[in-house]
Amino acid sequence: MLIPSIDLKDNQVVQLIQGERPAIASDDIEAWVRKFEKFPRIQLIDLDAAMDSGNNDKLVRSITSRLPCRVGGGIRTVARAQDMIDIGATAVIVGSSFFHNGRPDIQFAKELASAIGQEKIIGAVDSRYGHVVIKGWKESTPLTAIEAVNALEPYCGEFLYTHVDKEGLMQGTDIESVMAIRRVTSRRLTAAGGITTQKEIDQLDAAKVDAVVGMAIYTGRLELRD
Repeated sequence: MLIPSIDLKDNQVVQLIQGERPAIASDDIEAWVRKFEKFPRIQLIDLDAAMDSGNNDKLVRSITSRLPCRVGGGIRTVARAQDMIDIGATAVIVGSSFFHNGRPDIQFAKELASAIGQEKIIGAVDSRYGHVVIKGWKESTPLTAIEAVNALEPYCGEFLYTHVDKEGLMQGTDIESVMAIRRVTSRRLTAAGGITTQKEIDQLDAAKVDAVVGMAIYTGRLELRD
């Protein structure tokens, strides 16, 4: 399944290369909402909240009222996760907060699962150079993605695996790295990071892996099917 990504920063829809360099910015939120309204799942990320530089809560509320969005970015507490569910998120995406001192924070994972339900939690495991990275992909941990998934599986209904090495480059993703995660978890799995072609999406779909796509859609490189 193709899952379009909407990234928000400074009240705009944006796309960043490698999570840092701006590539696309659009004030026309309505146009993208209409473009994605037929999709059963949308990924909505508040980059300002993720970077602890404010938030786009008003926009998030507006978009989740119209589209079926899983919401991520800056979800560091149980209360924040509950707030996102309350304003319409179908699930929350939790990344950096699931890791502490380079290890999985199992206590927080337990508390979150108990509060909102495991089925509403998507564990974000972002990998760069073979290790899990957190805090906007700026801090590396000793963990591999497989180790992180194994530790967090009891508390997550789904995983989002991002191959950061390929993110935003439109050069294709690392299919084998995705398949390595697919082999170690029974949870629903979504892949992100460089996915560019329909062939990749179909290949992932055949392995029961959903595909988050951003840059290829926004640049027109990938033509959306009806």
